[in-house]
Amino acid sequence: MKKSTYILLPVAAVFLAGCASMMPTDYKKMTKDMLFSSFQTKGIATIDRLNQDEIQAACSEAELTGKDLSEATRKRLEEQELAKVKYPANGQYFGDWAKGEKIAQNGRGMAWSNKADTVNGGNCYACHQLSKKEISYGTLGPSLYHYGKLRGDSEAIVKYTWGKLYNAKAYNACTNMPRFGHLKGLTESQLKDVMALLMDPKSPVNN
Repeated sequence: MKKSTYILLPVAAVFLAGCASMMPTDYKKMTKDMLFSSFQTKGIATIDRLNQDEIQAACSEAELTGKDLSEATRKRLEEQELAKVKYPANGQYFGDWAKGEKIAQNGRGMAWSNKADTVNGGNCYACHQLSKKEISYGTLGPSLYHYGKLRGDSEAIVKYTWGKLYNAKAYNACTNMPRFGHLKGLTESQLKDVMALLMDPKSPVNN
């Protein structure tokens, strides 16, 4: 019995050492290495899209571990994102709601198959209901039907809506909503058109 015990001890030590070398931190590196080796730059879709900023990394970690961000971390990250929001220099927040409707229905842009000069869409209907006439829309996000009609057009609501479109993570750190302005998915002019779609009394959103 003693002899068997002596033989098993070195084997166990080797096994434990192997486990130690495969702790979660190593799995993270392995996953990252695998991602970067599996993808490649193609057209306008470049490999640097795999690089995460602080808030993306924090939310990915929370998702992987099943542990939500601490209140302090969430608050700090959201404040950092809010500071990145750029409001219209001329103080004008609204464009043409008809153009905004086309942006909301357009899911093209930023893909490897798109040319560099492709005008991006917002693809809003993929996640939200915006009007009653649409029979197909996503439910990942809340319904935005009657968005302006229900909320009004106070300065606080206007600035909040702009901020939400520009950088949604400023209000919900781990939201799935794209940061349209911060990541330059939509131009300032396009954001103004979407603002009009959401808040103009004449737009289909508010009728």
